[in-house]
Amino acid sequence: MTLACHLKHAFPGFTLDAHFEVPEGLTVLYGRSGSGKTTVVNAAAGLLRPDEGRMQVDDWLLFDTAQKAWLPPHKRRVGYIFQEGRLFPHLTVAQNLRYGHWFAPKGATPEPMDRVVNMLGLGPLLHRRPAALSGGEKQRVAIGRALLAAPRMILADEPLSALDDARKSEVLPYFERLRDEVEIPILYVTHSAAEVARLATTVVTLEDGRVTGQGTAAEVLGDPSVTPLGARAAGAVLEATITKHHPDALTELNAGGTPLFLPALAQPEGSSVRVRIAAHDVILSTTEPADLSALNILPGTVQDIRSGQGPGAIVSLDTAAGRILARVTRRSAERLDLKTGTPCYAVIKSVALAPQDIGG
Repeated sequence: MTLACHLKHAFPGFTLDAHFEVPEGLTVLYGRSGSGKTTVVNAAAGLLRPDEGRMQVDDWLLFDTAQKAWLPPHKRRVGYIFQEGRLFPHLTVAQNLRYGHWFAPKGATPEPMDRVVNMLGLGPLLHRRPAALSGGEKQRVAIGRALLAAPRMILADEPLSALDDARKSEVLPYFERLRDEVEIPILYVTHSAAEVARLATTVVTLEDGRVTGQGTAAEVLGDPSVTPLGARAAGAVLEATITKHHPDALTELNAGGTPLFLPALAQPEGSSVRVRIAAHDVILSTTEPADLSALNILPGTVQDIRSGQGPGAIVSLDTAAGRILARVTRRSAERLDLKTGTPCYAVIKSVALAPQDIGG
């Protein structure tokens, strides 16, 4: 499956001119507010008719202005998940889900109701009304309703932005399951680096209406020149395997042969996980640290140093676990005499790794 998007549309004071092609999976549109992300999604849904452009998924053409081809919104079969659940308040969860089923077109094969309920953990909620649900529970119902309409594509416009960190951590695993278990292309809008790291198959970065980069989560978040939110959002995305759950509420991971210790994870031993390590959570040392409280000390070699206009610098470190970024002051980099090829140690506190930064 290939999603091809070529869009050009002018608003007063802003012009979107975005072009990208992405493979199957969950594609994150990543950028600051006002960069054009929602405009792309609304064009996919048929809520915006662009001045120029074409959008196609394999042989499924949504529109092509050159050919004057336009598939009406009600025939596009897209499931749209908004920032709020937008559930019918007078209906129970089960009735809200069946409403999605009711909109499945004739001849389509929607996901079985039982499978969706189990995948999203909605069983205990079926008889409740939206007023008795948390924000995270409402979003899970909204995901289920979208799935049960038998969509050919799912659009999610900042679906977690209205939730607090605890509710985000509750919902993120369900988007991971959606990515891994349902063979439907997903366009997901966010300005959260944690969501990019956990969910993205492919990331498309947008800034001022233009595509500025494309790649995996590790490639985009690991390159401050591409990351639209700059150095503050830069960081590493490591692939690791859970090796042991320790009795002191720590989980041990294997990342390229390097042990990492994190606060206890719910996934079973042997599970593969992604770990986002923000650059500002990494401390560097040119000698092997001793007598520290930090449990994660990764040896590596300086690959690159990028200085900004302010006092900061981003140091890229090659380690056995993968590429690690550290955000330090230029004064610190000069004091340590850091340069390409310098042996170095990355020090990471276990408690610095938040639950929303760790996923499947």
